[in-house]
Amino acid sequence: MKIGIISDSHGKAGRLRKALAALAERGAEAIVHCGDVGSRDCIAALGEADLPAHVVAGNMDRHLRRLAAEAREAGVHFEEDTIVIPLGKKGSLALTHGDRAETLEQLLVGGRFAYVCHGHTHERRDERIGSTRVINPGALSGQSPTAALLDSDCDTVEFLRIG
Repeated sequence: MKIGIISDSHGKAGRLRKALAALAERGAEAIVHCGDVGSRDCIAALGEADLPAHVVAGNMDRHLRRLAAEAREAGVHFEEDTIVIPLGKKGSLALTHGDRAETLEQLLVGGRFAYVCHGHTHERRDERIGSTRVINPGALSGQSPTAALLDSDCDTVEFLRIG
């Protein structure tokens, strides 16, 4: 399965739409947003992408009840802390923002997940901790916006610069 991974859009809906288009063009079958979505326009963009979309809240996301309601209306799966997505025989992917060190550590303990995706640091990351691959796509809101595409069938990650 090809999963587009994005994070830290901080309300930049235009840039998010560019990232979603680039990921769809490369065959993304689902999208995960690792938090700090930042606005209802970003939630709407995720809903319009015509792909299953999963979003966790970040430390900069406010008005969580409103964001959750807007996500429901847009057909986007939204949780405040963690989402687990089954990948069949490949195991599962856990998604969190990454600002809570204890949450991230709990997800990494014991190799329960094939993939753990997070944001928060605005820095790209692709490393293995035991049997778990840890991925941070970087940030969409920074000077060098990036996203990532995970192919769980081939176990590859491609980082995309979003212009």
